[in-house]
Amino acid sequence: MRRFEVQPNFSLDGQVALVTGGSSGLGRAMAEALAAAGAQVVVAARRRQALEESVATIEAQGGQAAALVADLAVSESLGDIARRAAEPFGTVTILVNAAGVNLRQPIDEVDLASWQLTLQLHLGTPFFLSQAMVPGMREKGYGRIINLASLQSQRAFPNSAPYGVGKGGIVQLTRAMAEAWSKHGVNANAIAPGFFPTELTAPVFDDPASAEALAGRTAIGRNGNLADIAGPTVFLASPASGYVTGQTLYVDGGFTAK
Repeated sequence: MRRFEVQPNFSLDGQVALVTGGSSGLGRAMAEALAAAGAQVVVAARRRQALEESVATIEAQGGQAAALVADLAVSESLGDIARRAAEPFGTVTILVNAAGVNLRQPIDEVDLASWQLTLQLHLGTPFFLSQAMVPGMREKGYGRIINLASLQSQRAFPNSAPYGVGKGGIVQLTRAMAEAWSKHGVNANAIAPGFFPTELTAPVFDDPASAEALAGRTAIGRNGNLADIAGPTVFLASPASGYVTGQTLYVDGGFTAK
């Protein structure tokens, strides 16, 4: 019987990544991981100083990065953002849709503006930004889209109805992207993080008792560290995930398994 040697390729040399929300939290950690694997990375968000700090960190670690100041909630600007993202290093072949917001309003107090902002950032922006970038990926013969799902893709948490709706929708949007674009070499997957210390989860981690209680609900027995997101990000961005598409990977320490 012939023996096949499996040598997965996790290198991102020659690839260009755009990470929305790359100025802080999980987006920044994912950008650093992609750069460490060899990708040239463009980080996009509204805050110039925070973006410049992300770029400086990546460069200090030996990577290549550029900042793109943009308001990702403005749907009319997404085509321009896609064009500008290709200016520093060339055609974007990896897109990480990590930008998001959770306004934490009680469900009876959610207003139209909050609803529209949340759904735009979590569904509209990932869809139309991906749509704008897929032609370039197809031309290059390589594309990876990584969306950010959530524990709320599967269950409800208090005071987060619009956020949960968006995160539930992104799982189905990821499947739709995969169905449409994978045949052209553009795979789409989602990462659903558990509880990580970020700006969005500050209300949880500011309360040690709440953080400890959530850690106790995981199978592993702790909450996430930002380093925990690196491996899944590189895997889904790399040739090693060539036969993986339309999937949502829960990086939650077993929270959803327990």
